[in-house]
Amino acid sequence: MYLGQEFPVFGNWFIIHFTENNGMAFGLEFGNEWGKLILSLFRIIAIGALTWYLIRIYKQKAPRGVVICISMILAGAIGNVLDSLFYGMIFSDSYGNLATLFPDGGGYSSFLYGKVVDMLFFPLIEGFLPLWVPIWGGEYFVFFRPVFNIADSSISIGVISLIIFYRQFFRDENRIETTVSDLS
Repeated sequence: MYLGQEFPVFGNWFIIHFTENNGMAFGLEFGNEWGKLILSLFRIIAIGALTWYLIRIYKQKAPRGVVICISMILAGAIGNVLDSLFYGMIFSDSYGNLATLFPDGGGYSSFLYGKVVDMLFFPLIEGFLPLWVPIWGGEYFVFFRPVFNIADSSISIGVISLIIFYRQFFRDENRIETTVSDLS
């Protein structure tokens, strides 16, 4: 695919839209090449810390839900880092033309400087905001504009599930511990 190419999967509410993200979630960037290097190194360190934490909570027999959530966050982070580390080395630039795998002369960037590929686009609601809406009234609006990938979804689902179900994860564990101590 070339940059910006898209095709509908389920009408106008699920579209495969090829874009490359040079920074973090929602296209946020730190700036120049140094910012990209710092972001890539931070991602690698974060993966190391998440791996250590996951092993630690697994050995301590943390609730299964917590282990699953942290695993989803880690898996998504690894997926995005692999794109960032290697994608630029093995693909040609896709701006205005089709990206080529293993092009002659190498990819469009070096190790740690690749872009993350995002392709999932769900423009669920589109239209113009009513004029009575402060500041943005009359402007074109797309609900759920971000284009993302499976790794982003894994991270988001892991974090949101952890936030929503945190108390339940540990309440169930406390209930089990109380029952076991009552039996002793």
